[in-house]
Amino acid sequence: MSEKSYFDLHITGLGYVNRIREVRPKRGELFLACDVVAIHGDAEEPERTRFDCRVAGQEAQRLVEAMPRHLEADRKVLIGFKLGDLYAESFTYQEGEKAGDIGISLKARLLKISWVRIDGEKVYPPIEARNEETA
Repeated sequence: MSEKSYFDLHITGLGYVNRIREVRPKRGELFLACDVVAIHGDAEEPERTRFDCRVAGQEAQRLVEAMPRHLEADRKVLIGFKLGDLYAESFTYQEGEKAGDIGISLKARLLKISWVRIDGEKVYPPIEARNEETA
C-alpha cells in the first residue's frame, strides 16, 4: 500500500492570545480553543487578524492551559505561533449594530508556540533552556 502525500499550509507569526475556552461539540470530544490575534504590516500602524484556533500541539496545549490566570489579571500574552489547516466559516451576528449581518471567522489549528511573552517579559522558553541552546 502506498503512503499518502499531503500539502501543508502553515501560518507563522506573532500575536496575542485571548478567549481561552474548552469546547464541547455535539459530536466528538472536548477540546481546548483560543483566539490568536496576529499582528502584521507596518510596525508603526500594525494590522490585526483574528484566528479562532483549536489547540492541537501537545506542548501548545500545555502552554495555553497555563495562560487563563494571566488573561484574568489583564496581562498581555504575546506568542510566536505556527497555525495549520486554515479555513473560513461564515456566521450571523446575533447582537449589536451588526446583528443580522453575515461575518467570516478564520479557523485554524494552533500547532506550535515557539515563545511566550507576558507583559513584555519572555517566559517561554525558560531562561535555562535558552542558555542550553547557546552553549
